[in-house]
Amino acid sequence: MSIFETASRKKFRYSSNRGELTTEQLWDLPLTSNNSFNLNIVAKTIANELKSAEDESFVAESADPAKTLLSEKLDVVKSVIATKIAEKKAAEKRAADAERRKKLVEALAIQEDKALASLSREEILKQLQEIDNADG
Repeated sequence: MSIFETASRKKFRYSSNRGELTTEQLWDLPLTSNNSFNLNIVAKTIANELKSAEDESFVAESADPAKTLLSEKLDVVKSVIATKIAEKKAAEKRAADAERRKKLVEALAIQEDKALASLSREEILKQLQEIDNADG
């Protein structure tokens, strides 16, 4: 079962300074921000809860369900964070590629203008005549 299926079946809720959040609402949070309403803070809160739940027991025979739940919640938040980081990097790469493409097209236009300017008078007149004859 995927972590998101687990989250939806168990109806995970995540503590925030604005109340409990659903798994779906995690996608709307920024990675970081100036206020304390972001994915980083949600992850830190869960991690701190998990640390405080890790009281070592030498006699417990089964795993603590609270620790398991917190661990699963943290996995969900980490997955959302990883996905948002990957999407951000992909968007930055697309923007950089678009800027580079724009500059290359501009450089190509400059080179083509130079090539046209270097034509002799006769070559320019010949090409103009070919264009005029093609239209007629």
